[in-house]
Amino acid sequence: MNTKRFTAMSKGSAAAAVLTLLLSAGAVGRRPLQASPATAGAARQSDNGSKFYCNVKALNPAERAKHKQSTEKLIAARKEIVETPRGYEFQYSPSDVSVAEVTDWVATEARCCPFFDFHIDLERDGKRVCLRLTGEEGIKAFIRSEFQVPAK
Repeated sequence: MNTKRFTAMSKGSAAAAVLTLLLSAGAVGRRPLQASPATAGAARQSDNGSKFYCNVKALNPAERAKHKQSTEKLIAARKEIVETPRGYEFQYSPSDVSVAEVTDWVATEARCCPFFDFHIDLERDGKRVCLRLTGEEGIKAFIRSEFQVPAK
């Protein structure tokens, strides 16, 4: 048997097996997110077919409570909200929200809401902390709703 062909078949078979496992495991513990992040993962089942899901089992009750507080702080402390082509950027004063606080929030949020792309920037000689949330088509409407972005 040709070695290159065997390697390609092995990689293809392995990829198919991994994809099958991920798809079957991914459905467990994921439910459409309708609650605001302030409820930190207390999502309800929905029939709307949303592609944005929260893994409600990703956080234990103590983590969920801490994340709820962090989310509320990040929403309240925003100095600017900038719409970007693929999402929104929230800007903070480092005296109100530190880079470490944003990083901790992102690490937790990524566990329960893996559909987001997260970007953290420290700009203007350390005088502005930015959190940008982006993702697939439709994410902007989700961010507006869930992160209380006022209508223009």
